[in-house]
Amino acid sequence: MKNNLFVLCCTGAGLLSASVMQAKEKPRNVLFILVDDYGWNDTSCGGSRFYETPNIDRIARQGVMFTQGYAACQVSSPSRASIMTGKSPARHGITNWIGEASGEAWRKMGRHSKLLPAEYAWKMSQEEQTLPETLKQHGYKTFMAGKWHIGGEGSTPEDHGFEINIGGFEAGSPVGGYFSPYKNPKLPDGPKGENLSMRLAQETSKFIGEQTKKNKKQPFFAYLSFYAVHGPIQTTEENWNYFRNKADLMGIAPEGFKVDRTLPVRQRQDNPIYAGLIRQMDDAVGVVLDKLEELGLMENTLIIFTGDNGGVSSGDNYSTSCLPLRGGKGRQWEGGLRVPFIIQDPDCPLHGTTTDVPAIGTDFYPTILEYAGVPLLPEQHVDGRSLIPVLEGSELPSRALYWHYPHYGNQGGEPSSVIRDGDWKLIHYYEDGRNELYNLKIDETESEPLNAQYPDKVEFLSQKLSVWLTEAGAKYPTPDSQYDPVKEAAYKKRVQTDNLLRLEKERKQQLSPGFEPNKTWWDSKVID
Repeated sequence: MKNNLFVLCCTGAGLLSASVMQAKEKPRNVLFILVDDYGWNDTSCGGSRFYETPNIDRIARQGVMFTQGYAACQVSSPSRASIMTGKSPARHGITNWIGEASGEAWRKMGRHSKLLPAEYAWKMSQEEQTLPETLKQHGYKTFMAGKWHIGGEGSTPEDHGFEINIGGFEAGSPVGGYFSPYKNPKLPDGPKGENLSMRLAQETSKFIGEQTKKNKKQPFFAYLSFYAVHGPIQTTEENWNYFRNKADLMGIAPEGFKVDRTLPVRQRQDNPIYAGLIRQMDDAVGVVLDKLEELGLMENTLIIFTGDNGGVSSGDNYSTSCLPLRGGKGRQWEGGLRVPFIIQDPDCPLHGTTTDVPAIGTDFYPTILEYAGVPLLPEQHVDGRSLIPVLEGSELPSRALYWHYPHYGNQGGEPSSVIRDGDWKLIHYYEDGRNELYNLKIDETESEPLNAQYPDKVEFLSQKLSVWLTEAGAKYPTPDSQYDPVKEAAYKKRVQTDNLLRLEKERKQQLSPGFEPNKTWWDSKVID
């Protein structure tokens, strides 16, 4: 696919500037910023008119934004394991968020679905040669702050290559919320009312400062993995009021949700609580960027900013809208898979450029190794490829991208596998074996399948997907012998009708001038 870079990068050694040559002699640091449940268009630079992200925009202005950037899965744990391993979820075995029921235990969920979801791994295997382990072996100081959620005892960040871990354990959400006390065994509480995102950023900045002072020649890998913007969504009264007024000025639509096949889906970005949560996270990003600038490290630090799955437009807190892309977190359409994907490479100062080259979370491992000057490990990061050529203005050979999610999502997702090959995308559903064919160049909204018009393409992609799933060792859902279609229909009708009424009521309350969640605004306000 054509690489739409607005600025041509220097591709030959003779064109390298003096500053770039100087940077090559310095430690090649890496800052990886991962935001949880963050929609592809939840940034100002990504097109949002409601959310405000001036600090994320700073990274985009200095780097390359991949407009076709994808997470390795539509839910978090699989994507996070893929970043660490360079392998797809089907291959490393964590195909769902860790903690969700599978197999016969799924019946306890009371959803009466046709299939029993596939069993999956509940922790990352010790056999994996993770990204931080590889960097550590080549002299890097490794640090993480924030969410882990790819294993508990025996599979903690410390077990997989991180020398310093602040805040990362088995939990997938901020147990104590976004304001201290955090109830996090890996993160001591701060002063009452302290913000979690800011605390994680301050810890990261502190590490960068101390590491640079201690050993200026040793490179670092800092993994800042925000719990934001995962539920529960919380913010301060000040932030809520700012964005409530902004929503009012933009015009509040009478309705905010629409049922799409399985659940209601948010149609507008107008949630002032979620907008405030994003602002808190963006402010925290700014603290770390300021520290890099203060220490003169921007010229020799690779910065990656991305999300672990699509925005939550249905299920959970129904926080955001991913339109015009269909669906969101947990779902098989573009809204569930596409995420913010920005890389700032100091060796190629492409300021404010974009590319439509498709990229995926498994690509980060080899990209970071190539930047760091560390030999690639193709047998480990088998499902990824380095994006450095793209950052240098070159085109890469086309390839297919794959996803495998043999589960039912909390957000309305269906057991399915996906292949994207060029502009073509095929979704295979396991409940009834049907396929949906889309052409993303023609119809990015995935509103009308093209099966009837292109039967040969359906057959070709279906076969290609099947071959890959076999090669990757994918596990599949199985029919439930106790399936009752009447009970399933009643369940679906109930969750659609009840949720739609509840959501519209909550939306109006959150946008009303007198809204108050509680006296302390989720403990952000300290009351004596």
